[in-house]
Amino acid sequence: MRLRHIPGAEEAIGSSPYVVQEPEKEKGFWGRRFGNHNPIHIEVGMGKGRFIMEMAALHPEINYIGIERYSSVLLRGLEKCSQLELPNIWFLCVDAKTLGEVFDQGEVSRIYLNFSDPWPKDRHAKRRLTSPEFMKVYDQILSREGTVEFKTDNQDLFSYSLESIPEAGWKILEQTRDLHHSPLGEGNVMTEYEMKFAAEGKPICKLIAAR
Repeated sequence: MRLRHIPGAEEAIGSSPYVVQEPEKEKGFWGRRFGNHNPIHIEVGMGKGRFIMEMAALHPEINYIGIERYSSVLLRGLEKCSQLELPNIWFLCVDAKTLGEVFDQGEVSRIYLNFSDPWPKDRHAKRRLTSPEFMKVYDQILSREGTVEFKTDNQDLFSYSLESIPEAGWKILEQTRDLHHSPLGEGNVMTEYEMKFAAEGKPICKLIAAR
């Protein structure tokens, strides 16, 4: 995956009022950051942020955190957020592998994984966000009743996830390979990629997993 670097992106993120600069200091105290004790939902790999910002607008009773490791991508999302008034959302520029250093055990109620990099080569399987390695990370921060929701257009990645998630000790509660023609599609909020793929007629896969 090639990303075009935006000069000054790191500096812009470092001074942004929407980005938590030292998130590890918030571990166990995210309710204080939001000023309430509402449930926390996070999106890992938020891209340009359409999904999580629309979710935050639709559900003011929930706190949202958008996580994107690439500064140039996150910057695009921050440009959108600056045009909105969303008191229930913050952003982090961190690697998903470090989430256990950012959130306390059980501090997150839901994790969204939307159109993650498929890392198609077998030797890169551990980098997939639905690999057993990453499911262990989510297990550290997700509440007992919490869920992971995963969407992708990549059929091979979806098939892999249907195997890898149970291997990690999780249960797949619901699944579909055609979200937009499934009961699971009710109330669905689309990402930028999803809108593009749907317009091309590509079916979207979704699963919901829990421990």
